[in-house]
Amino acid sequence: MASEDRATATPTASAVLWRRFGSARSLTKYAVTIAVLGFLAYSVDHLNVHLERFFAMFGRVGKLLANRYYPPDIPYILDDRYLSYVVETIQMAFLGALFGLLLAAPIAWFASANMSPNKRFLYPLAKLTIMGCRSVHEMIWAIIFVTILGFGMLPGVLALTLFCIGFAGKLFSEEIEAIDKGPIEAIQSTGASKLAVMTYAVLPQVRVAWTGISIYTWDVAFRAATVVGFFGAGGMGWYLKRNVQQLETERVAAILLSIVVLVVIAEFISAWARDRVMKAGTGRPETVEEMDAA
Repeated sequence: MASEDRATATPTASAVLWRRFGSARSLTKYAVTIAVLGFLAYSVDHLNVHLERFFAMFGRVGKLLANRYYPPDIPYILDDRYLSYVVETIQMAFLGALFGLLLAAPIAWFASANMSPNKRFLYPLAKLTIMGCRSVHEMIWAIIFVTILGFGMLPGVLALTLFCIGFAGKLFSEEIEAIDKGPIEAIQSTGASKLAVMTYAVLPQVRVAWTGISIYTWDVAFRAATVVGFFGAGGMGWYLKRNVQQLETERVAAILLSIVVLVVIAEFISAWARDRVMKAGTGRPETVEEMDAA
């Protein structure tokens, strides 16, 4: 009897998960690998990509940087007028990210497959909006808005807003689609409206993730804001374009150096903020006093 019970018992996890790789799957795997490698070789040959030039490039780049871009004109980027454009770039990134995130939140709700209040009209419309914003690069948006509205900060803010809608909207909607359905069903059983379900059942589950995504979105928007001005949208990019056209290479080097420094600072700030958000979400103690109190 005991032997029969062991024979009919549920197989172990290792027996269920492991199975021999079949010949058909092996053939498919190798066929796909060979096809990818063949397409890669064809692309390199068809596009006349000379790989030997890639390795010779480093020596020429070093000579170019040493002869034309060194030393960078540091006093130029310390001028009050240039620093005012740096502040404008930060403001443009902040406004673009703020407006984009505020619009991305409801659009992500409408675009979530499990929580959309209207799957017939709102769901495809919201999905199309996110896909449309993601399909067009922020630089192209900047060119379009500069053409329509003229030069200035407004085209840059609008371009970054659409970029943030596409970037954050997709991540927001994916977080909604991955939530636990238990709290949702509990609140729905009370007869709550869809807005109440979203407010009291969905938002508490995605709050930490959305906050981290928002911080990362601002980080990416700030990087984009440093160069959208190159197309007439204001900020540091305008200075960069002017000096590139005038072949002021030492000033260009200084501007690029300032962009790198600002991006590094923004990276540290966003990393610190994301870490604080994650600790707040998991409830981990952050200091020795908090650990002792716990």
